[in-house]
Amino acid sequence: MKMAVQKMSLTVFLLSTSLITVCTQPLSAMESNQTASIAGNNIKGPLDAKEVEAFADQLFAEKMEKFNVNGSNFVVIRDGKVLVNKGYGFADKEKKIPVDKDTVFQIGSVTKTFTAMAVLQQVDAGKIDLHRNVEAYLGGVKIPNKTGKPLTLYDMLTYTSGFDMPDITTFTGPQYVEQYISMDEFLAKNNLPTVTRPPGEVYTYDNTAFLLAGYAVEKASGIPFAQYMDEKVFKPLEMTSSSVRSKPELLKRMAAHYGPTGKPQPTEGVMPTVAPDGSIVSTGEDMAKYLIMQMQNGKFNGKEIVSQKSMEMMHSFQIFAEKDIPVTTVGGFENLYRELANGQHVVFKGGNMPGHSSLIVLIPEQKTAYYMSYNNDSDMRSDIFKEFMDHYFPEKEKADPIYLPLSEKDAQKYIGLYENTRAYWLRTSISYENGSLMVEDATSRKQKLRMIHPLLFVNEEGSKIAFKEEKNGNIKYFYYSTLNNVSHSVAYSQKMDRKQTYSDVSDTSSYKNHISNVSALSIMGEKKGSKFDPTGTMTQGEFIDALIKARGLYGFAGVEENDRKQVAASIPDFNLLSPISRQAAVVMIQTLKQLEPAATSKVTLQDTADAWAKDAITTLASQNIVDPDTKISADGSFTFRAKDSLKRQEASALIDLAFGYHSLPIK
Repeated sequence: MKMAVQKMSLTVFLLSTSLITVCTQPLSAMESNQTASIAGNNIKGPLDAKEVEAFADQLFAEKMEKFNVNGSNFVVIRDGKVLVNKGYGFADKEKKIPVDKDTVFQIGSVTKTFTAMAVLQQVDAGKIDLHRNVEAYLGGVKIPNKTGKPLTLYDMLTYTSGFDMPDITTFTGPQYVEQYISMDEFLAKNNLPTVTRPPGEVYTYDNTAFLLAGYAVEKASGIPFAQYMDEKVFKPLEMTSSSVRSKPELLKRMAAHYGPTGKPQPTEGVMPTVAPDGSIVSTGEDMAKYLIMQMQNGKFNGKEIVSQKSMEMMHSFQIFAEKDIPVTTVGGFENLYRELANGQHVVFKGGNMPGHSSLIVLIPEQKTAYYMSYNNDSDMRSDIFKEFMDHYFPEKEKADPIYLPLSEKDAQKYIGLYENTRAYWLRTSISYENGSLMVEDATSRKQKLRMIHPLLFVNEEGSKIAFKEEKNGNIKYFYYSTLNNVSHSVAYSQKMDRKQTYSDVSDTSSYKNHISNVSALSIMGEKKGSKFDPTGTMTQGEFIDALIKARGLYGFAGVEENDRKQVAASIPDFNLLSPISRQAAVVMIQTLKQLEPAATSKVTLQDTADAWAKDAITTLASQNIVDPDTKISADGSFTFRAKDSLKRQEASALIDLAFGYHSLPIK
């Protein structure tokens, strides 16, 4: 089956599936200290409907302008009562249709919380055991598993399945709005990812897990998932304008979709059509009822929708990066905005479809919750959350932590190259300099880490990084809890093996570190036996294969196929079997990177290159993406040998610098 090309921006895709982030504790025990703190602060929260509405009116006026949002809804509930349920701006700016409580939005990955609740309903009914091999509930569907440890629904609902490519089953596109493709048909024609890490070991945000969780509900209940949701969830909650399918009557009330510049864009559907990981559409009116049920321990209008025990599992964190860094619950909820929560126990779930963004926030101890959706792809919701918490649940100043010294000897176990287990393009280098660990990746400047205790550090911006040890004491993973880079928050990063050596690469080679990096990341490896063949040449096809691995987006449905087409079209006389020149390699890199010339670095190419390659060569050189044998003079002049064949060692350097962990002048 042909893969659909994804049209979401990378940030949007991550937000759609992470909101934007192992041990088990009961809710009451985990939060007893927080309760005492809250009482001491005499926090009242939102109480008066008029005050909340006045606050929201001003807040949304400011933030919608800041983030170029045309229309948004906002629902706040407290103690089972709706304080605010209104719309702001336009559902369709061109037609001057305002947003109101009945405007339909695609809620994206907020769907996962509904799917988790459906699973827990089946647990309540005795039809599903969260800790049994999930294949028992999949009607014969087999999951590739290399670990020897069975995958369970508990693992899947806490985003710890261990899948190698958890997004490979995620398809969106306008062509799917009118089509109907069942989960049975989809799973019969599409390969599932493979479990390559022991289930339960580490958090990696996971779309496939929730797709399969919904399929398990369908098979365990004997009712098609769409029908199940209508009968067991939406109807009991009186959610009359909600569906896991974009029905015609709901499409008519759906808010228009807008890109980051405010330009309208088409509505996109999903495949399969009923997607338990992200296909629900809903309104503010309906989501208010969902929030009330959440805050009333699973009950709505006197009816039990799901048991209190199950609801506590949805609201209590089960997976922790460190004891003070909770990550996920058993309900699809996460903790992405932890640093903005002002000490409150808050669970979040956000979601995106192209042109629509959503967020629900639950503060169970305060019986307070809110929901919002808006019609562009910005992260306005983080600003709204910060202002909401600062206004209603302010936090007193906290004492600064005490930092511990770290010796060079003790630092050795942390040092290395790490790759994110979901965002494969995100590679991080951790080194030791002048008494401190240093962290660097391609998205932020190099920063010093200060140690709170041996498995918890803080960077210069105050974001925490938690390490995870193996039983032998070696560091295997880290989790970076940071608001400045959503990519880190979608998964742990795993330490890669850089011990590979080649008999034909000397320790003094200026290419050795680059070759070590691309080998550790399985981008390029041995040519024959224990030899790398550093001065050997590459074909255009071999270089494209390396580029696809280096870019790291091959785990997202349709992206690899699109990348290959774009790269092939970027150079004249493309031929997979032809040797690749240095200028062709640089053009291919620039086709995928789309870098701008660094404003702080003016360079001048001294030798000849074809007209179609000159801009790419100078742009990458201005970003210092050149092989070690290409020297840029103090005046910016350099010779590139553009038409020479590309050597394998040169390819390793260009790829490592362009797609590795190295911070560039321009992001």
